[in-house]
Amino acid sequence: MTNSAQADKNNSDTLRMHSPNLVDDNVQKIMALFPNCITESEDEHGKLKKTVDFDLLRQELSQSLVEGGQERYRLDWPGKRQAILEANSPIAKTLRPARDESVNFDTTENLFIEGDNLDALKLLQDSYLGQVKMIYIDPPYNTGNDFIYEDDFSENTADFLERSEQLDKEGNRLVTNTESNGRFHSDWLTMMYSRLKLARTLLMDEGVIFISIDDTEAHNLKKICDEIFSSSNFVADICVVNNLKGRNDKKYIARANERLLMYVKSQSFSEYGLDLSEDVVNDYNEQDEQYGRYRLLELRKRGGPDTRKERPNMFYPFYLNKEDGSLSLSLSDKYDTEVLPFKSNGEEGRWRWGLDTAKLRVNELVGKQVRGTERYNIYQKDFLYKDGVARRVKPKSVMFGADYSTDTATKQYRSLMGKIDFSNPKSQIFLEDLVTYSVAPQNDAIVLDFFAGSSTTAHAVMDVNLRDSGKRKFIMVQFPEVVENDSKASVEGYQNIAEISKERIRRAGQKILTDNKGNEDIKDLDIGFRVLKIDSTNMKDVYYTPDEYSQADLDNLESHIKEDRTGEDLLFQVMLDWGVPLSLPIEVKKNQGISVYYVGIDSLVACFDTLSTDLIDEISKDKPLKFVSSELAIAHDQDKANIKARFAQLSPDTQVKFI
Repeated sequence: MTNSAQADKNNSDTLRMHSPNLVDDNVQKIMALFPNCITESEDEHGKLKKTVDFDLLRQELSQSLVEGGQERYRLDWPGKRQAILEANSPIAKTLRPARDESVNFDTTENLFIEGDNLDALKLLQDSYLGQVKMIYIDPPYNTGNDFIYEDDFSENTADFLERSEQLDKEGNRLVTNTESNGRFHSDWLTMMYSRLKLARTLLMDEGVIFISIDDTEAHNLKKICDEIFSSSNFVADICVVNNLKGRNDKKYIARANERLLMYVKSQSFSEYGLDLSEDVVNDYNEQDEQYGRYRLLELRKRGGPDTRKERPNMFYPFYLNKEDGSLSLSLSDKYDTEVLPFKSNGEEGRWRWGLDTAKLRVNELVGKQVRGTERYNIYQKDFLYKDGVARRVKPKSVMFGADYSTDTATKQYRSLMGKIDFSNPKSQIFLEDLVTYSVAPQNDAIVLDFFAGSSTTAHAVMDVNLRDSGKRKFIMVQFPEVVENDSKASVEGYQNIAEISKERIRRAGQKILTDNKGNEDIKDLDIGFRVLKIDSTNMKDVYYTPDEYSQADLDNLESHIKEDRTGEDLLFQVMLDWGVPLSLPIEVKKNQGISVYYVGIDSLVACFDTLSTDLIDEISKDKPLKFVSSELAIAHDQDKANIKARFAQLSPDTQVKFI
């Protein structure tokens, strides 16, 4: 290892290789606004660091003299401050790719992260800050039998490098939170607070979060969400009736519903996820009027002049029932109004599905009531009025119907997964409705679920994309919670929940392909996912704290990278550190016999093998935005400067870093 490995970890040439320290970021923000409130103090190692003078800061934010603490309206519990500390503390961990468990690893834009969701949320901060359109989570309800994460607050930020795992002696990260626990509510709130705090930073300004919960913690959950997301961004506490008969599992009453809290990141949330631009609003013409004011925009696709010849089975009418707004492919007394697709220039268009596919799926998509006693749902029909104003059916504060029931959800799951049992899966249609309502099909917005369970959310995203040719992407996060030994899932060979979750996505994707063989657009549907597993950092301790090692110790170290790590392992930690999206396509090219990784064509190029001048010259021709290599790939300290100089000459816009 060269002497440059002893350089400070914050050196501009060197990547930090751990999640961001949000405390440092917050101090910098405060310093920009209130420089007089920043002072210096010694840390536990005797080094000076910038800190906040909170007494001065409180005075800056008060219109009266501040003397001591004040009583104020807020929710407090033992562990709240520790939860804030834990959310802000960095971790020295990484995501390691698992190609053999993935589907279409090199090309898919979907992610499945296996591990602790708190770690996952931290690791995603650089690459996905403000990038997520919709979050849905179904966390433990804290019924006294649920597992919750056992977070460790015993250390401070400076000690984070010493902790590579958070497991007990049996390898468990989850504990049962029984009602006899004296911190029954506090432990649950602590777990949720840190995760929601980090989740908010991932939401885009137009984003939305949905949280399923029951009555046990709904009141507490709303209070912490009011604090994290702001009470002004609270939208609704929706009642979701998921058991029409009611369950006799609650004293005095048969419980028939769950709660769904909805918050937006800001008031710029784009309702229905649809772009109401002039192209959409003006996509109404006089010929629409003779077929009623009803249009299925999500089924339309503009084709060229020869489309009818190329795809004759894409041209056919639907028939509208004016009384309830439902559709049929057959003309009858009730379904007597023909509905055809028209393009904005008045020419006849065509449907997105072939006729055979439409016959199979029309009832699933549009054969439901807009208003009626059977179902109040988040609906995806558009009503375009002649005045050019788009009107839509909004979700109701009570959502009920057989499609949302636990029985239906279980049947949906079992029809796909067979004997691989899973308790209380979420309704796929319920998640499809939330996705359709929140995320527009015409962009590549991200849907995140960091309590993935059986990955119903991922299944819903793929199905909705199939219906409207959408480009939505998903990120699922699931801890490998061990299944019971005598469970059917265990008998079938599945050891943990994460394995079941991944298998659900595989089977769902394959079923979509099988059921839609006649759909020519199916080739564009992304049914893959890239599996990434949370693990300890790829780097040895010397990488982070070189000043704690003597020169003799450094001379005896052959590498500052752990021996069991591959080039692809290093690549993903670099992507995390440099804020590169983890879903970008990856191509490995052989150049002069050396493996060179190309991420997103030329967004990032990485090479961790021996570098030569000729190899640098070849890579420079591609003009990558970023280039990274390992210090082990260079023979002498001066070679690092030479490499940077060579890029500066041949590709001056390329950022060059080393690990």
